[in-house]
Amino acid sequence: MNVLLLGASGRIGQRIAAELLERGHEVTGVSRSGDVPGIDDTDCKAVAGDATDADEIAALAEGHDAVASALGPSEDETADILSEMAAAVIKGLRQTSVDRLVWTGGAGGLNVEPNTMLIETDDFPDEFEPVSRAAIDAFEIIREADDLEWTYVAPAAQIEPGERTGEYRSAEGELVATADGESYISMEDFAVAFVDELESGDAINTQLGVGY
Repeated sequence: MNVLLLGASGRIGQRIAAELLERGHEVTGVSRSGDVPGIDDTDCKAVAGDATDADEIAALAEGHDAVASALGPSEDETADILSEMAAAVIKGLRQTSVDRLVWTGGAGGLNVEPNTMLIETDDFPDEFEPVSRAAIDAFEIIREADDLEWTYVAPAAQIEPGERTGEYRSAEGELVATADGESYISMEDFAVAFVDELESGDAINTQLGVGY
């Protein structure tokens, strides 16, 4: 598979790139700088791109089998840029023959019980609320794109660098947590889950939570 990976220079983007390459896929890694640190593979081409420019997305995406996104706001951008990126990526894909999109989302929009999202719980950290609200807004844009085969893959409540075990659980629209309420996944195993879904297409037009 030939995959255009947006946000490839970020911590999760690098791990998704590495997982794709390990499985024999070809990757075009897009970042603002045009660099993808930590990746040294002839099957990965690093290019510069603006994820808020639909025409640029269209030009980059054409000829690929799928578009994967690990996009997020940089330190000098507000969280609201996530919605701008989502709208631009969808508009760009509609100018191409590519209709497969897998997007890295946020845990805040996952349900912890019927009609209650994680962000709506009392213990949700205030400092994470702006980016979580922005991720939810971006998801609302993506879910309206019923002409695309999209999947929105969201991690557990806690995600950080760790070990690649290849093990995880998934749930449609729900936060994945243990019986005692712990919700965690390593970035490496999140990348495994992300690429599994990209390959299988088992959760088309679905918000998918993943965790241990």
